[in-house]
Amino acid sequence: MEITLQYFDGCPNWLVAAERLAIIAAEQPDVIVKRRLVGNVDDAEAIHFRGSPSILVGALDLFPDPSAAVGLSCRIYATSAGFAGAPTLDQMRTAIAAKRVRIEPL
Repeated sequence: MEITLQYFDGCPNWLVAAERLAIIAAEQPDVIVKRRLVGNVDDAEAIHFRGSPSILVGALDLFPDPSAAVGLSCRIYATSAGFAGAPTLDQMRTAIAAKRVRIEPL
């Protein structure tokens, strides 16, 4: 399963997401994490980038927020501990498992 971490340099939260995705990749050897730097507003608009970090499986956002504006901004995620700049490790595991079931039915 290929996971893409979309980010831009102006938002440090992607580093937290990258660390958590690295843990998941170590736990699940079939998970490959790729990073995509969104360099400017034109790039953001071209890929409908809704903020950093965005985590995709295929073209699908693991945490879709259609109300989020397209552009270079930091995303906010609702977690059990309140709002945060990246989803928790457990949120990521759960979202990836749900996509896995849809992609690879038993």
